[in-house]
Amino acid sequence: MALEVGVKAPEFTAECDSGETVKLSDLRGKVVVLYFYPKDDTPGCTQEACAFRDLKSRFEEAGAVIYGVSRDDVRSHAKFRDKHGLNFPLISDPDGQICQAYDVLKEKNMYGRKTLGIERTTYVIDADGVIAAVFPKVKVDGHAEEVLAKVREIAG
Repeated sequence: MALEVGVKAPEFTAECDSGETVKLSDLRGKVVVLYFYPKDDTPGCTQEACAFRDLKSRFEEAGAVIYGVSRDDVRSHAKFRDKHGLNFPLISDPDGQICQAYDVLKEKNMYGRKTLGIERTTYVIDADGVIAAVFPKVKVDGHAEEVLAKVREIAG
């Protein structure tokens, strides 16, 4: 089943950069911004992470929490967080289970070689755990602002 607005967000439990475990059901009552990105410390992913970092207080004012998700391990996430002063958790999904549940693993063609990688995608999950917005094939410029506008709309 395609993940679209109005569908219950897939549950997950995963470790994040701090070593803490994040469970989606524990976040009920908050709007959750779940953004999937391909790789720690690459140019586009760094730009996207820093944009969310810079707007974090505005997301919080709107009642939202931000989580970044990639297949990098916790150690890589911690280095990425520290290098760029990221102020929100990065979820590690090394086996790709969360990525599969959220349908962001796509075949990519890199220099003639086909690989399975994360397609940059953001989900906004409402306080009841239902998908309220989907941003597929994200272009980094202006994306965090676009998500913030949606979060404010959802929060009413």
